[in-house]
Formats: sequence, structure tokens, C-alpha cells
Amino acid sequence: MKIRSPKTLALSTAFLLVALATGCSGNRDPILGGGGNINPPPTVISTTPANNATGVPVNTTAITATFSEPMAPITGGATFTLVGAGIGTTPTGTVALDATNRIATFTFTAGTTLAPTTVFTATITGARSLATGVAMVSPHVWSFTTGAVPDTIRPRVTLTAPVTTIPGPTAAVPINTAITAAFTEDMAPATLTGTSFLLTGPGVTPVTGVVTYASRIATFTPSAVLLSSTTYTATLTVAATDLAGHALGGNQAALPASSNYVWTFTTSLAPDTTRPRVTLTVPVTTIPGPTANVATNTAISAAFTEDMAPATFTAASFTLTGPGVTPVAGGVTYASRVAVFTPLALLAANTTYTATVTTAVTDLAGNALAGNQAALPAASNYVWTFTTAAPLDVTAPTVTLTNPIDLATNVALNTAVNATFSEAMDPLTISLATFTLQASGPPLGDALLGSVVYDPLTFMATFTPSAPLAPSTSYTATVVGAKDLAGNNLVPGLVPNPWTFTTGTGVAPGAIVLGSAGAYGIMATSAITNTGAATMINGDVSLDPGTSCGLLPVQVNGTIHINDTVSAQARADLLVAYNFGKNLPPGVTISAGADLGALYPVGIPPGTYTSGSTMLVSTPLVLDAGGNANAVWVFQIGSSLTTNASISLANGAQAKNVFWVPTLDGTIGVGTIFYGTVISGRDVTCQTGAVINGRILAGATLAGTIALDTNTVNVPAP
Repeated sequence: MKIRSPKTLALSTAFLLVALATGCSGNRDPILGGGGNINPPPTVISTTPANNATGVPVNTTAITATFSEPMAPITGGATFTLVGAGIGTTPTGTVALDATNRIATFTFTAGTTLAPTTVFTATITGARSLATGVAMVSPHVWSFTTGAVPDTIRPRVTLTAPVTTIPGPTAAVPINTAITAAFTEDMAPATLTGTSFLLTGPGVTPVTGVVTYASRIATFTPSAVLLSSTTYTATLTVAATDLAGHALGGNQAALPASSNYVWTFTTSLAPDTTRPRVTLTVPVTTIPGPTANVATNTAISAAFTEDMAPATFTAASFTLTGPGVTPVAGGVTYASRVAVFTPLALLAANTTYTATVTTAVTDLAGNALAGNQAALPAASNYVWTFTTAAPLDVTAPTVTLTNPIDLATNVALNTAVNATFSEAMDPLTISLATFTLQASGPPLGDALLGSVVYDPLTFMATFTPSAPLAPSTSYTATVVGAKDLAGNNLVPGLVPNPWTFTTGTGVAPGAIVLGSAGAYGIMATSAITNTGAATMINGDVSLDPGTSCGLLPVQVNGTIHINDTVSAQARADLLVAYNFGKNLPPGVTISAGADLGALYPVGIPPGTYTSGSTMLVSTPLVLDAGGNANAVWVFQIGSSLTTNASISLANGAQAKNVFWVPTLDGTIGVGTIFYGTVISGRDVTCQTGAVINGRILAGATLAGTIALDTNTVNVPAP
């Protein structure tokens, strides 16, 4: 849209109201911690609407700006102005400052709507740092264009950390973690508080903590470490609203009704002490010397090994510098473990820039970054360089691969849906708002509930439904509105988008059907012993036959069945599942006692693997699905299974599609993390502290005992 010359009409509102002494340079930053930064002036690191945003709803109720640090109240020197291009009036309203979140919000007077299809320019001047009293070097100016219609869509939660799993709860969560929820759109910061974002443990008294908001992510940080081996419930209530005032559309009722979003997780025994690391950068990190020929309109991104604290990403902790030492002005966002620095203007051509992510950046447990400038475990900055070229990046991204493919049939009911892009994408533009799954029409059904995550290593977005898909039903998946790091919009490519597929009546092809045994976290046919008070089974428990069960009811987040009709049926289904796994055609031959992790150091692909004797996991083993959410692994083991190292999942692999079938026994090693369902002929021992993301089903053909010692067992989502 062509911008018209604005008339000399402006809304000038006192930005902050009360004078505050500024001689407290030693103050700690309540978000970042540490001593006050006394040298750098404050900057605006992000705004809503974003700079150059289009189609902004006319019923937007507020404009916000997030600063690089907490700001101080002053009188007369700071203003927040809004000018509409070519219109005779401007909105009226009030300005408030949320010092904890570093957010200034201009809230329109009730009943105000913005003029449609109009360019608005917002300006902030004179704001000062709370810690130092240093003022902004120059005004911060950004513009956005309204659309023609109001916003009528409720905000949704697109991803949580700890993740939301159905059925409940995510386990082995560090006791020193913070809890986050990412939204599909910009939220009203003032509605995200300790009364709208709650955490409860045993009993009904909420856990005390602080709620912050940044990059469309709300974070609840407990005031003290959580209890170990305890199930907690996180709740976002309908008091949380978007900038148009729409209440949250949760996961407890069909859209478009508003409802709370609720999820659960279970803590581990210990805190998280591992420092986060950078796994990938765009432009890429090269040694030696800078990456060359980088487009001048690119954004700069860094991906991390784990979930990070969104509020620690600021213009001070993620910087870009060119010639000289003055940082490039820009905004910082964070989503799907990826931080993005977007310059406010084009970079200079044929110029070398240095990007730095500092140790002020932390994970959700507060561990500072382990960079590339010093050996682990020391905290250090991560630094990389690149050199620009003159051309702009004007190549639009496309979808290059989908799973399921277009017109696929007999798709598993427990599938996740993937879309792979032609290039690196802006993760903030990939959410439930831009990646949807609906029952095919016409008309299309309501958008399904679920979660969306973006993998920067593979350029793949994954939509995971909250519940199994309906059998024999056609679904339509759509990705629209996603952008690459240069801001280019997704366009149609050779691969259909939207695409459709039809479900079958079963689970992933090749998976072992467990029948009623699938509901059980553990199941034995002789006895269950337990020597750990902190053992927690997130699923049902079965003992049949037998009477010796060492679990207390409080250690089972489900139902205990002992020698009843339900346990009898589960035992029968266990034998059927065991025989099915044993009678599958032999797969890749694994020699007796071979270590799977050593045989497949870069990851083991889906398939059937057969050993006539023992099978070991002594080296960490990665189950790599290669982007296929329906990938299945079956390990046929002639004798016994022993794991002394952890197992992990990659590229769409799911615990529900991993099956270990030893003829005799299984042993899960001390403190390891295990994925998959063990269907053993006889006994299974879970050693101290092992976490099983799957099931332990013992005694299919012989009297089977399960021995537990301070373990957590999590039944996978169906």
C-alpha cells in the first residue's frame, strides 16, 4: 500500500508518570540478573504489531513495545505517539509500563477501532533505563497497516515446555525448571499474570512464582525448586486475551469456545545443571573466517539444544555489530528453540558482521550459555561472523515435502503431520495459526487441537494432534502465512499445499498392536517389586497372576488391576502382541552382544532388527525417523536386552512406535532414559533412576517379575 503524507495530528501521551531517582546503577535486572548495565542505552527490541506488519485487525486494542531492560518512570521526557496517515483523527488512550516484562503498552479508549487500510506510525522517545537513568539514543519508530476487517479468532496455545502430552503427564522434568506456553498471536501482556497462569502441585494451593511475557511466550518461574517425583498441573485461564480482547481457546473444549488450557508434568529427582548450546546458526558458523555472500535483508538466527528462557533474549544479549563497535539496531524474537535477530534496516553490502549470543541467555533452569569461545562446562559467548553481498533475498520459500503425502490412504490414526520447507524459516511464523489440520469438506471442519514445533536443522514443521485421528476420515493440512528469515512469504510449489490424506483404521504400519495392554505403564505375570519411594507410574498397572505388588496407590497415576477380569484380558493381549513381534519376518541381523549405539553412531533408521542372542545399548542410541512420524522400530531379541546408555528420538520418531521384544529378560540401566515398549518373555529390571518413556510389559510366556527402583514410567500418547 502506498503511504500518504500524514497530517500533523499526533497522540502525545506522557509515557510514564512519577519521578524516580536514577542514582542506583548497582541495581539487579529482575529479568536477567547480575549487576546493572551502566553503559549501553536502552533500546526497543520488539513491538506489536511488528514493524511493517500488514492486515492488522481494526479492533486491535493496544500497541506494545518491549525494551532491552526495565525502564524507569520519569516526568515529561518520554512520549508514545501514534499517527494515522491521511486521516483526521487518531486514537485516544492511556500508556502503562510493565517494568517486570519491560513492556510499554498504549491501550486505546474502550470502543475505539482503528481506521481500515491505513498506515499508522508509532514513535517512542525519551524513555530511560531504570538502573542507570540513561535515555534512548534516538526515537524508536515503526509502522503498520490495518486490514479491512476485525480480528474474530481466539488465541491458542501452540507449544508448551514441558510439552503437552495426551494422555498425561510429561515426565523427568528438572525440579528447577520454568514453565512456558507459546501462543498463536500477540497477547495482551497485562492479562498474563499470576492469576491467569497458575501452577499447582499436591493439593490446591498454587505454587508461588513470577510470570513474564516475551516473543508471544508466557513464562512461569517458580520462586523455589519444585518437589521431586511430583506431578504438577499448569493452567492458563480464559483471563488471558489477545490484543483484540479475545479470551483463550484452550484444550478442554472445541473451538471457538473460550476455555482454560491445562497440561501436566512430573518432576525428576534432580535439577538441570547442563548448559545450553547453540546447534545451528543462520548465516551458518564457519571456521575459519566468515560465511560469505549473505543477503543484506536477512535476519540472523541461532538454534539451541533445549528450551530457553524467552525473556533473556534482548538487544543486549543477542547483538549484531559491523564496522566499529556500535550494535546494529534490531529486534529479537524467540520460538521453537530458535532466537531471531531482525535488523531494522538493510545491512550494508560487502561488509563483515559479527553476531554474538551472550551468557546472559539462559535455559529454563537458569543455566547460562556454553558458547564456542571456551571449553565446556564454562559459560561463554557464542560468536560468529558473516559477510554480506549486494543482492537482496527475494526467493520465496515453498513446501518441498509432506508426510503424509498428498492423497495418501490408510494413514495411521496416531500420525503426526510434517511439512518440510525449501529453506530456513522464521519460527515465529509457524504455529497453530499458520499450520492447520481439519477434517476435509466442503466445508472444512474446525481446526484440530494440537501442537506445532519447527526444527531448524531439517526445515521441518510438525503438527501433532492432541488426540488420535478418526478412522476412515479425510483430512486437509494447510500451511499459510509462514515466512523465511528474509521476510518472504510462503508460496505454492511443486508439492501440493493444502494437501489431503485419508486415515485407515489402525496405528502406524508395522507397529505391534497391544490391545488392552497398551493402557499399562507396567504389567507383570508374577510379581512387582519396588525399592524407590519416588517411583511414579503414569499409566495403569496390571498384575495377573500374582499378589505381590510393591507399588502404593500414590505412585500410580492410573488404575491398579490385580487378578481381575481387566488384568486377565490384558495378559491375553500381551501374549498376542509378543507372538506378533516374534513372528514378524527377520530384519537387519545384529550379531550377538553387539552395541546398537556403536553400530549406528549417527542414528538408527526405522525397521526390524533381529538378534539370535543378546542385544545391548552401551553407547547413546538415536532413533531417527527421517521426517516420517509413522516410522516403526521392532527389535527382535533372542535372549535378553541390556541398556547402559540413554536412547533418544529424532526427526519425528515417536515412543509409541518403538518395540523391544526379548525372549527372556530386559535390564534398563542406572539413570538412563529409555524409549519404547518392552514386551518380554520373562523378567524386566529397571535400575536406579531410569526413566522409561514407554511401557514395561513382562512375562508374556514365563512367570514375569518387574523390579523397580526410583523409576518413572510414562505411557506414550496413543
